[in-house]
Amino acid sequence: MKLLGKAARSVPPIVEPLVTPIAGTRPAVVPAAVTPVIERRTGPARVPRPDSFDRIARLTAMALASQRASVVTAGRNNSSWQTWATAPMPADAPSAVERSLCQFVIDSGRELIIDDAAVGLPGEFSRSAEPAGLMAWAGFPVRDPGGRAVGAVCVADLRPRPWSAYDVQMLAGLAQVASSEVALRTALRHGADRAVLARTLQQILLPPRLPKIPGLQVAARYVAGGSGTEILGDFYDVFPSVRGSWGLVVGDVCGKGILAAKSTALARHTLRGAALRQTRPSLILAGLNQALLDWPADDQRFVTAIYATVRPRLAVTSVRISSAGHPLALVRRADGRVHAVGQFGTLLGLIPDPDLYDTRQLLRPGDSMILFTDGVTEARSHVDRDFYGDERLGKLVGGLGDQPAARTAAAVIKAIRAFSGGVVSDDTVVLVLKVP
Repeated sequence: MKLLGKAARSVPPIVEPLVTPIAGTRPAVVPAAVTPVIERRTGPARVPRPDSFDRIARLTAMALASQRASVVTAGRNNSSWQTWATAPMPADAPSAVERSLCQFVIDSGRELIIDDAAVGLPGEFSRSAEPAGLMAWAGFPVRDPGGRAVGAVCVADLRPRPWSAYDVQMLAGLAQVASSEVALRTALRHGADRAVLARTLQQILLPPRLPKIPGLQVAARYVAGGSGTEILGDFYDVFPSVRGSWGLVVGDVCGKGILAAKSTALARHTLRGAALRQTRPSLILAGLNQALLDWPADDQRFVTAIYATVRPRLAVTSVRISSAGHPLALVRRADGRVHAVGQFGTLLGLIPDPDLYDTRQLLRPGDSMILFTDGVTEARSHVDRDFYGDERLGKLVGGLGDQPAARTAAAVIKAIRAFSGGVVSDDTVVLVLKVP
């Protein structure tokens, strides 16, 4: 595995996490000259260091090109605020009316969109209490695992602003990210049973179901390693990208436990966000690398990942793929031939400018592509402790015949279970794309 190197590229800063825009809309552009200033408050006291909600506030302001964004979570005695300001606001941030608007969103459990505060404030808000200069505001509720509104993600502007469909869906997605953080904290607070905690985090961090890609089959299988009480580090995801393409990713976060779970959440949301702006896998992975380097953590986390941009067409499916220190994908042709795709790159989270490479591939009817984590090839034999290895995996895939994607993924998992005597020691992911 190559750990060091420097590619001759400049990686643009990314904004993450994002959600799929509504068709026909365009994302807002953040002015390059903006110099953000963080203001964090918890009741009357300062928060000593940035946390996940602070980061979400910063990303909200950047993604929606707003002067200020806040994440508020309602506590038992008071509320906790994290605010990111991209321009000076005329009053102490956030103002009394902004706090009231956030509380309105929490109490009602629904979004509130105000294009012009001069005419759009809810009736119960006094015009005399309106802060000078606040002219546009929008907020979405943040929910706990039971669906109860326990907070809000809010943005404010100094001038009237017609919030676009993209802005609204972006804010809704960022509120979902904040809700995931609430669910994570709830799981940690009540997770005395490690098996229950691990299952809860798996539900939070892995997609509950995969989307349907027109004209293609996609299926995934995840197996928790060990006793099933360890908190996962492997992940996978499938999501829409720009210009009719789709992003597929499989990754492995170094280590286990809570920090690995947080890195997994960061990786998924970062990749989804980057995929809304570009399709080149190496640049998308480079963006995740920078996010990992920027993330405040008590110890350094690195990630291996393989990312593919898939573009379905009538006669052929175009694939562009890049590996960051991760096992290469396999392509199985309709006639049973199997070969690895791509070139190994530097794993993520260690150095500022990793070596990452893009490889193009065309898939035709009957072809499949298999992405997986090293839990497959490094499964140990229960007889002689030998690795399952690349050769066995290639022979297995080549001999499966014209199977649907779901059966191919299931067959790989079944094979390594049998090889290891039914005991899978490491987290394992198999993600299969099939052109029927």
